[in-house]
Parts: sequence; structure tokens; C-alpha cells
Amino acid sequence: MAALVWFTVGLALWHFTVFVPDRFWGGIVGALLGAITGSMLSGAIANVGSSQGIGETSIVTVLVAIPGALIGMAIVYAIGARAEAAEGAEPA
Repeated sequence: MAALVWFTVGLALWHFTVFVPDRFWGGIVGALLGAITGSMLSGAIANVGSSQGIGETSIVTVLVAIPGALIGMAIVYAIGARAEAAEGAEPA
């Protein structure tokens, strides 16, 4: 059940990327994959560190997925922005 919560948190936060300029690596799908991957990884790491099982959920289950989703989207955004800057710097 906790994995479903982490996935849902990543998906929910991904919806806010419509307010950010689209410089994500892979576009909006890249942002989705970054959000979900980040939230699942941070949730799994926190779950391994705690004594909770994968079936147990609490408010902490939600809170540990938020930073991971934001970091995942930030990484995908940074890669995309860097690729866009490098693409614009090439002589034509």
C-alpha cells in the first residue's frame, strides 16, 4: 500500500509542472518519470530505514515521497535545461 501512496504523491506533484517552462528532458513525460522515480526511491529508502512494512501507511509515508518527487523533477529539468543551452550554443 505504501508503494501506491508514493506513486500517487509523485503523480500529484507532477501535475504542477504545467506552471513551469517546459525544459524537462523528455518533455512532460520526462517530468512524469522523474517525479514518480524520485518519489518511489525516496519512499523506499525511508521505508527501509524505518520499522514499517510495505503494507503500513501513515502521514509519514506521504511526507517522505514529496522531497523525492521534487528532486527527481529538478534533476530531469536540469538535464533538459542544460541540453537546451548546449543546443543553442552550437554554431549553425
